[in-house]
Amino acid sequence: MFIKERIVGQNGPLVSEIGLGCMGMSWLYGETDRNESIATIQEALESGITLLDTGDFYGNGHNEVLIREALRGFRRENMFISVKFDSKHRSPGDKFGVEDNRPEAIKDFLKYTLQRLGTDYIDLYQPARIDPSIPIEETIGAISDLVKEGYVRHIGLSEVGAKTIRRAHAIHPLSWVQSEYSLFNREIELEILPTIRELGITLSAYGVLSRGLLSGAWTKDRIFSSNDKRMKAPRFTNENLEKNLMLVEALREIALEKHIPVSQLAIGWVLSKQENVIPLVGARKRTQLREMLGVDNLDLSPEDLVRIENAVPQESVAGEYYAVPRKKWFL
Repeated sequence: MFIKERIVGQNGPLVSEIGLGCMGMSWLYGETDRNESIATIQEALESGITLLDTGDFYGNGHNEVLIREALRGFRRENMFISVKFDSKHRSPGDKFGVEDNRPEAIKDFLKYTLQRLGTDYIDLYQPARIDPSIPIEETIGAISDLVKEGYVRHIGLSEVGAKTIRRAHAIHPLSWVQSEYSLFNREIELEILPTIRELGITLSAYGVLSRGLLSGAWTKDRIFSSNDKRMKAPRFTNENLEKNLMLVEALREIALEKHIPVSQLAIGWVLSKQENVIPLVGARKRTQLREMLGVDNLDLSPEDLVRIENAVPQESVAGEYYAVPRKKWFL
């Protein structure tokens, strides 16, 4: 299967125009099947997806080990692996800790990531969150040293504001900025998207299905497993969930006209916004992956995009996903 490609950054490599976000295979969304996870990664690669996104704290390293196992038999040079680091102060209970962007810590994080992934280099390396106590110039400078040493090929940032992007980009060209972007989360359109477009930086868009709400398969009667973090998210609870599912039904009407699943419509909207956007799909099963791969052949007109956006007015989305609004992270 041929999947269209997009460039990472200004002069970076070409990767598949959708990537596989692997977090849910190890963390946050309940129980998973290891064999199914590995089979999903392998089928993604066989289908033409070349971009895999992970983090050293996804399951306290479990996700990187899982990817290593899945990649056996595949040529490393044919894929692009992006890694977020943020593991220094994470507790045994896998709870969020304090970000650690110290240069000496970054090199330590990378050492263990390379071991878990079984590779000599990372295609793109980025802090999961910014440590306000460490100037961004020091953080980017440390990763830049790793680029010079050949352990990292490209640098990214995750969940940051426009000022931080500009400061970081002045130290070393950023290849992408990773941020949540979906029909339910459009706040980055105001300042961040124009900034990265100006600087020639790619957007790595995660959460394009809003943690499953925009899949078209979610129901108000769904039962959460005990370790599924969505059960406490305001967007997934009570009246908020009912309001959000009404918006999904409005999307379903458009999807039915086009004879596609709601998930493809939601991903296609992100993909069609501009050329420097690469959405990450968080498929945990092969069936989910196959459904989402169909978006590569979807062609949405400007009129389609307006209609989709009108079906899901931003002000109608009920509740945040995080208890602490993401805007507080944007420095």
